[in-house]
Amino acid sequence: MGNALLGKVAFVTGAAAKRGMGRAVAVRLAKEGADVVVTDKFAAPKSAWAGDEDWKGLEDVVKEIETVGRKSLAVVAGVEDSTEVESAVKKTIDRFGQIDILVNCAGIRGPVGVNIVDGDEKDWRLLFDVNAVGAMIVSKAVAREMIRRNEGGKIVHIASAAGKLPCPGSAAYAASKWAVIGIVQALAMELAPYKINVNAINPGFFATNLRDSEAIRQSREKGISVEQFREEEYKMLANMVPLKRMGRLEDIADVTYFLVSEQSQYLTGVNINVTGGTLMH
Repeated sequence: MGNALLGKVAFVTGAAAKRGMGRAVAVRLAKEGADVVVTDKFAAPKSAWAGDEDWKGLEDVVKEIETVGRKSLAVVAGVEDSTEVESAVKKTIDRFGQIDILVNCAGIRGPVGVNIVDGDEKDWRLLFDVNAVGAMIVSKAVAREMIRRNEGGKIVHIASAAGKLPCPGSAAYAASKWAVIGIVQALAMELAPYKINVNAINPGFFATNLRDSEAIRQSREKGISVEQFREEEYKMLANMVPLKRMGRLEDIADVTYFLVSEQSQYLTGVNINVTGGTLMH
């Protein structure tokens, strides 16, 4: 455990899933010394992984943060709802007086394997509401506090390698994540005068709860268990990666820590691929 972020307050969205990037990031930043506010649309989202039945979501993440000696606060808020987000930010300021770091991990996957000609605009609107408009809403609410305090800040959004690759069957997801990259670049320019760095991370293939609903659907179609489907899919995906493995949540937490630390002062408006070599541009 380090003290590099001692005295800093981090606001992490999408932090309730047991096997999610938000949880991994929140705990890592706490281990580096930050007090961490964790938010999610659902206080305790379900997991399709065996052994996760007792997971209590935000409540358990708060306990993990407090176990490493840092303060924490859990607030239920969906990033697509500006009233909920503004309330969560206000609760954070009331409790801690500041927000130095925003890490937006909230996001949804949407349908997989649906071509544009077969797509439903409701799915598109929902994906953009959460992934893109949500990124704007949470950035706006937190950046206003950072500007008001006038002591700089760090903002990181989790985008996706899908935002930079052809994604037949997942155009809505890819387009919403490409939008996140665009938001990050514009925001980086807008907030540069206030010494606020804004960057994005593009994860590749990761074993998270984001794939749960698709794993359930496809395992049923194939007549196999979710565990068997997951094992087969992850083996196939790992073979597509130059480093020959799926990403680990620690890989995202490590890069996030770098981007919110003093080590990345001269980086803003960039999107870093964390893909094991699958995406190199």
